[in-house]
Amino acid sequence: MELKLLNDNGEQASTLQVSDSLFGRDYNEALVHQIVVAYMANARSGNRKQKDRAEVKHSTRKPWRQKGTGRARAGMSSSPIWRGGGRAFPNRPDENFSQKVNRKMYRAGVATILSQLAREERLVVIDDFALEAPKTRLFSQKLKGLGVDSALLITDAFDENLFLASRNLHDVLVLEVSEADPVSLVNFPKVLVTKGALAKMEEVWQ
Repeated sequence: MELKLLNDNGEQASTLQVSDSLFGRDYNEALVHQIVVAYMANARSGNRKQKDRAEVKHSTRKPWRQKGTGRARAGMSSSPIWRGGGRAFPNRPDENFSQKVNRKMYRAGVATILSQLAREERLVVIDDFALEAPKTRLFSQKLKGLGVDSALLITDAFDENLFLASRNLHDVLVLEVSEADPVSLVNFPKVLVTKGALAKMEEVWQ
């Protein structure tokens, strides 16, 4: 399979031969859904806490006598069916939301996403993306030169200038190949990949 290689001005410089197993897969919606949901679930932290009937502040006094009132029997105001009572099955901070995804499934899912991005022409391969200084203005100008407003930029190595220049742009994200994830790949309308990062992706995810 071939992908277009663009220069800094957004013009096609040449073409690159890429792996069909990574960029030529059929779209598998169920697999993509599974790895996206699993990734988001694994990112959750158990920080929810609710009180059960032993933890709520209440009196142990019986609200009314057992018989003769015509009302339902009641023992304590901490009952889960009472307003202000404890929860029957409360959420706990140690709750585990993680989902297991096999390594082969994860790689296949990422390859499916990349293949779909390539088919929809949302995947853009550029020769290089470097800045002389960590300036947001320079970063924005370079994106405009490529005809892109919102994008995920994947680089082969950490570049401090790119990281600092992109921090103030809420619709732009810069990641290394090792940090790229299914959610980011799906969310952005354009995915910019440097030539060096493309070679690294074929090494890591193939």
